[in-house]
Amino acid sequence: MCQNNYEKWCQEWQTRFLTMDQKELLHKLPELKEEDNYLMLIYFHKKYGIHKKTGEIICLKDQKPLTLFCKLNIYTLLWYCKDTASFQGEWLPFRSLKDASPFGPAFQKTVIDVFAATFSGHLEELKAACEAMGGQKLSHSDAGYELLAFSCIPVRFLFWDGDDEFPAQANILFDKSATDYIHVESLVSIASEGLSLLSELSNLPLNGNTFV
Repeated sequence: MCQNNYEKWCQEWQTRFLTMDQKELLHKLPELKEEDNYLMLIYFHKKYGIHKKTGEIICLKDQKPLTLFCKLNIYTLLWYCKDTASFQGEWLPFRSLKDASPFGPAFQKTVIDVFAATFSGHLEELKAACEAMGGQKLSHSDAGYELLAFSCIPVRFLFWDGDDEFPAQANILFDKSATDYIHVESLVSIASEGLSLLSELSNLPLNGNTFV
């Protein structure tokens, strides 16, 4: 899909937001907070506000333009979150999530393989970037961190550095409940956005063809 189509899609979602019951949203998503004219939430360690009357999304942390995928992920979280959604404590690779298998090969190629290639030989840079994003260190892998995409959608980034015999490897895990909070395709862009932010903080260009 071309950039213009994503922009059009984003505008449509902004209009759709205005049809949502905002009191119901606050009930469904406790992480969503009402502050003056905005509904506030945290996405990958940055605070964002959705204007209650226009649906416009702004970042409260810096003045950098928001990516279209950032906006789309916020809108789709608000739209698709189920009343019954709750954390289950069962961590799965993307391909094992509900309805994710058709997108599994593309996720491997545009996210996992790029993750491994980008940070091959750059273990310390990855650790520093994860910690800068508020990541919780895990015992799994050479550099394993749990990052909060949203408070309700934690994401585990796992990385094993390569050596003379084996190339670097990576994986990204989601709680089984992730697809109760957001559309499965949005999880692809969430992982991609997280990877892009880690790359940016590490001053390392993404190595490969990415989704975002």
